[in-house]
Amino acid sequence: MQSNMMSNIDPSNLLSPFNICECDNAADYSGDFNPEPNLSHPCFTHYGCPFEMSHSRQQQQSEQSSKNNFGNGTSRIPTRGAARPRLSPRINQSFRPVFHERANAEDAALLTNTLWKQARKSGNLSLTNKGMARVPERLYDINDADEDSKTANLEALTLNEEDAWWNQQPLNNLDLSSNALTHISPKIENLNTLTVLQLHDNALVALPPQIGKLEKLVRLNLSHNKLRELPPDLFSLPELRHLNISHNEFIELDPDISNLHMLEFLDASNNNIKSLPGGIGFLVRLTALLLPNNHIKELPPDIVNMRSLQKLDLMKNDLVALPEDMGLLRKLQCLYVQHNDIKELPSFEGNESLNELHASNNFIEQVPKDLCANLPHLKIFDLRDNKISEIPDEVHLLRNLTRLDVTNNSIHQLPVALAHLAHLVSLQVEGNPIKSIRRDIIQCGTTRILKTLQERAQAKDRQGGGAEAQTCPAAVECQAQSELPAGNVDKYKLRHTRTLAVNLEGLTQVPDQVFEVAAAENVHVVDFARNQLKQLPNGLQLMSKLVTELVLSQNAIVVVQPFISQFTRISYLNLSNNLLTDLPHEFGVLNTLRELNIGNNRLTFIPKALYELQGLEILLANDNHITALNVAGLENMGRLNTLDLRNNDIESIPAILGNLTNIKHLELIGNPFRQPRHQILMKGTDAIMSYLRDRIPT
Repeated sequence: MQSNMMSNIDPSNLLSPFNICECDNAADYSGDFNPEPNLSHPCFTHYGCPFEMSHSRQQQQSEQSSKNNFGNGTSRIPTRGAARPRLSPRINQSFRPVFHERANAEDAALLTNTLWKQARKSGNLSLTNKGMARVPERLYDINDADEDSKTANLEALTLNEEDAWWNQQPLNNLDLSSNALTHISPKIENLNTLTVLQLHDNALVALPPQIGKLEKLVRLNLSHNKLRELPPDLFSLPELRHLNISHNEFIELDPDISNLHMLEFLDASNNNIKSLPGGIGFLVRLTALLLPNNHIKELPPDIVNMRSLQKLDLMKNDLVALPEDMGLLRKLQCLYVQHNDIKELPSFEGNESLNELHASNNFIEQVPKDLCANLPHLKIFDLRDNKISEIPDEVHLLRNLTRLDVTNNSIHQLPVALAHLAHLVSLQVEGNPIKSIRRDIIQCGTTRILKTLQERAQAKDRQGGGAEAQTCPAAVECQAQSELPAGNVDKYKLRHTRTLAVNLEGLTQVPDQVFEVAAAENVHVVDFARNQLKQLPNGLQLMSKLVTELVLSQNAIVVVQPFISQFTRISYLNLSNNLLTDLPHEFGVLNTLRELNIGNNRLTFIPKALYELQGLEILLANDNHITALNVAGLENMGRLNTLDLRNNDIESIPAILGNLTNIKHLELIGNPFRQPRHQILMKGTDAIMSYLRDRIPT
């Protein structure tokens, strides 16, 4: 029966556009899918339209007649395929038919009276994610509306005192993002008070020239559209500072973009741009230029004229080289050039502000020695997936380096100079044919690798050899001596690097005049590592208000004098590889200290003064003779996230240590305790802390 019934349905009706009901009176009966269309009216969307309702009433009358004839042999069971009886139509104004095409009136209705009033009062209007295909026309007149026009044009809107014209704001911020807009009306020029215009995530294929009339516009977001060009008038916007045209279909940037003299941020990522226009260097206020995921093969020479540039992202392009005079970008802090075809890095002479250099996935064969000397503030150096065969000994000049990634290169040997990088916390060397260090040591990670290199450096120092051991930064003329003559200090280089670094191997004394000269040049970093000092030089007090980093590792220091409390700006202190047995209680006032390295000393406990350092984030106390943990004291160090206690004499780990959720990196390997087992320690901090928490008595 079912097959016969379906065979009677006209296929043209079934295949008509979505079988939308076209009944004139079915204004909004939509919202239900009718799974059983009747034979005469195959409506798949208007379940309860007037035609169907009429058909249903006929069916109900038929059933009523059947009920009256009950007992006369007439069945009351409805015939298969008959329309379901309905007592009343199901009307739901909030639902639309499937694949409903919105009309102009519906788009206009989205700008409700409430939104209108709020926009007039605050100067902000958001119509984001409304599914609009067109901007409501009356929006373009919002700045012209006064009390009379609003009363006339907005039904059901009653003005009170706070709605009066003197309490209204011109429209400053308009958000039309995440809709289905394909064009913007030329009337956009009426909104000449806009400072922020959000048009991202639409389907725009063009912009009207009148957008150039928005002379107060500061931020314009056009990302995630289908734009291939911008109207020339846009480049005359005098106040535009932030322009986002990412994720469009641009194949080039208009040369007139250089006319946006106030531009500070430009994102043109994820397009098909093949080259940058000459003259782009005139954007001298630009601080961020984002161009990843394009097809740029070379950079124009004048790009180095962007003297304010701090972030340059050229990731995933077709670059084969970088300009030799990159050093002219003196404010550059972050450079991203990974996934290109670069074979050689420039020296970066002059890029002293560079903090991050990402150059992975290229064809780089060597790290220039000059690069290491020219980037004193580099913290992140990513060189993975290249063709580098060696790391130069000059790498120790990257004094602030915290992360070095040379994964998947052709490196055969790691220089012991890496052990002198006091801030290095991440060294990634997997995927290299390294023969000088056992594979199991490499698998243990950064700390174990650096410890191995450090042991080799110390052995080499005792033998009196090694270029790394004799290397001395240029601030001081190096020579074998026990006392440093004040005349050896190079004032120019002190001023240039803001660093006083003296590594003379046999130095036991430093005259006060050296620190006077350094203080006069506003030096912030003092490095006296690898000497024979037995205590802190008294002249250091002259720099107590300047020093932010103090490195005194690999000396013979037995005691730290109380004047250490005067260093009110210090954030990093390295006292590792000395002869310390305790620290003075004055240490507890160093509120600015963030990282402390007291590894490789003679400590039998964590100095009590350290528990007062509530700002300390990293404590490295490995390779001492510490026998127990004071969990209550550690709990007081609320910002401590890294605790290294490897290779001590700790016999037991209190379970309540697991409650210190602020600790994210905990190293305990090399102690005589039996629990947690070595297998758990190897799984990392999360496994250790979980193990301890599970053993806290309830």
